[in-house]
Amino acid sequence: MATFFFCGIGGIGMSAIALYLKKMGHTVLGSDRSFDQNQNSAIKANLKQAGIVLFPQNGTSISPYIDTFVVSSAVEDHIPDVQKAKELQLNIKTRAEILADILEKYFSIAVAGTSGKTTTTAMIGHILFKNNKHPIMINGGISQNTYLGNPSSNLILDGDEICVIEADESDGSIDRYTPDIAVLTNVSLDHKPLNEVKSLFYNFLNRTRKGIVLNIDDPNSLELNIDHPNIITFSISGDEKATLKATDIVQQDATVSFNLNGMETTLPLIGKHNIENALAAIGACLHLGVSIAESITALQSFLGVQRRLTLIGKPNGICIFDDYAHNPAKLKATLSAVKPSSKRIFAIYQPHGFGPLRLMKDELIQTLTDILDDQIEWIMLPVFYVGGTVQKDISSTDIIIPLQQKGKRAVEIKTREEVLAYLKKRTCPGDTVLVMGARDPSLTTFAQQISEKLQEE
Repeated sequence: MATFFFCGIGGIGMSAIALYLKKMGHTVLGSDRSFDQNQNSAIKANLKQAGIVLFPQNGTSISPYIDTFVVSSAVEDHIPDVQKAKELQLNIKTRAEILADILEKYFSIAVAGTSGKTTTTAMIGHILFKNNKHPIMINGGISQNTYLGNPSSNLILDGDEICVIEADESDGSIDRYTPDIAVLTNVSLDHKPLNEVKSLFYNFLNRTRKGIVLNIDDPNSLELNIDHPNIITFSISGDEKATLKATDIVQQDATVSFNLNGMETTLPLIGKHNIENALAAIGACLHLGVSIAESITALQSFLGVQRRLTLIGKPNGICIFDDYAHNPAKLKATLSAVKPSSKRIFAIYQPHGFGPLRLMKDELIQTLTDILDDQIEWIMLPVFYVGGTVQKDISSTDIIIPLQQKGKRAVEIKTREEVLAYLKKRTCPGDTVLVMGARDPSLTTFAQQISEKLQEE
């Protein structure tokens, strides 16, 4: 058994790997600046309950007795823990390197894509668990379901043969994975230029050993021209060439119903994007011998993933949702999902970094121009910033002004307190409030504060 130290252990992906290694009998230590700032309390409590020892991120806990020092792409070199680890010449590995090492021990399923991969990974883990395939699941989001007595976890540890993971392309770490089964949900602009993303996904799919699941409704996925002998395809547009075809889609209340290859199906989720996620998951499980009917039955009890259109409350008939949407495709999917059941939508978006906002600017403006109408009011907070050396040459103003010039209902509000007051004056029964953004765990707390504010008389 070895001793691992995770710098940035509060990250959702890092915490899942740390929990896995702890449950496998290793000694696991860690630090995270969000813990030092009294944030991210739920993940902190989960780690401590598992027996993982946490330290302040000031370098004092880094010692020669650490066998492997693990860092994520979100951790900068100037952090004291990293500097001390380098000074001691510790064995330093990235999160992706550790995850790739884990993956090679099992029959592996890796879920990739710009949008939907966290929910798809959770769905695959759920289907396999319910069908007694005894999976390991290491995910970048927290499932709402309870597995093996562990409520709200990003880890399932139920066996020693099959492992399903979320494969992240944002930092290029997807290049480290060579899975048996690869799932590609879709391809769109997010953290990297589109040509770079396409290259990463192309190479990822071509390394896949056994089988692939592909979205043939997505033109960017089709442009990859993957040549593999065992591809399962899916479509929600009724494409007759697809292995899995969803038709007759109807959304009602908190469910979405559709016909899947002749079988009437209902998911306890909303949005066409969740049908795509479900088809991708069903396709992956087909590769493992789980029938479509068995997967459909399992998904009836799937409760979703935290911060994926999570209903926080319904104060005075106003629905408050917390969602991870942060790129143009995800924002559009989330807005489209709630439109049918909302009188009006107040969509609050916090950009998750200066670099991503700079990259997405033009596509974000175009996407919002297309989808914003009299039903939707777009509210932007300042760019999320946690420190470090970044180029701050773009702001939310650069998105809001072009939208206003196009006649869209769009405003920039500088503080969360002002947003609370703004919503209190304007919302009424039948409205929906969306809180959207990535990286910042306090957005969930903000959504809860909105719910409490709108409950006040």
